[in-house]
Amino acid sequence: MSKPLRLLLQWLSFFVIFSQFFYASQADLGTATQYSPPYTPSACFGSDSTQFPSSNFFAAAGEGIWDDGAACGRQYLVSCISSISPRACKSGETIQIKIVDRAQTVASKPTRQGTTIVLSNAALAAIADSNAPSLNIDFRQV
Repeated sequence: MSKPLRLLLQWLSFFVIFSQFFYASQADLGTATQYSPPYTPSACFGSDSTQFPSSNFFAAAGEGIWDDGAACGRQYLVSCISSISPRACKSGETIQIKIVDRAQTVASKPTRQGTTIVLSNAALAAIADSNAPSLNIDFRQV
């Protein structure tokens, strides 16, 4: 075996072994705001009232995660990282939400446009001060 090839294989082996010691986060960073009732009809499930989880933790997907409607029904873990409003985030709170709508077409307009996720009033209130106009969030599909 040639010396350059042997050196390449050694480095590759080292990298593979070394990379096993680090956990790669599966979470993404994004922004969130809220929207108020009426929540129907929705782009995902129309006027079907059974689309909403009993916790009322649901959301509309922004264009970045809408994925031509494939986001419908997806579940995400969401936590607040920061906000322009001081001390708006509820430290250590993480909720699981269900995507039931598309942010661009919701029945009632969100408080801010262009966010990653538009949370129901109940979902936003669970992780932050409900008066916060927008949040920086950590979210991960489950």
